[in-house]
Amino acid sequence: MLQRIQTLFLGLVGVGMGAFLVLPIWTKTSPTNSAELTAFQLVHKQGISSYITPTWYIAVLAVAVAAVAAFAITRYKNRLVQSALCALNSILMTALMATVLYFSYSKGKNLFDPQEPGSYQMGFFALILAMLGNLLANRFIRRDERMVKESERMR
Repeated sequence: MLQRIQTLFLGLVGVGMGAFLVLPIWTKTSPTNSAELTAFQLVHKQGISSYITPTWYIAVLAVAVAAVAAFAITRYKNRLVQSALCALNSILMTALMATVLYFSYSKGKNLFDPQEPGSYQMGFFALILAMLGNLLANRFIRRDERMVKESERMR
């Protein structure tokens, strides 16, 4: 049913991915340079010139995670499929986190001042919130499945 708690957590995954798409993920600033990573691009401003590296695949992964979460909400009658979709979402979010960390530690760190690591912004924390929501949704789906199996044993 749609009023179960895992529906709220899967909705939280969708909201977290929406916030991830629109908020900055990582920034790094110095007096003459700045860099900002969003889901769509890595912008390096050096004085008056800007260098843009497209990162559209981060946005594609985020949209895929939100779509799988929305599809998992509609599969409430089959908890095993819903649990498998949450596992798929975990894999996608791990790839998304790895991509973000690659850009922030490898690409972004070497743009200027390698000693300064930069700082994570609200978009990164929205991703962590979505990962937590997915974890809790999967936990409650498994709890419901276990409860149904136990009630069938009693019959």
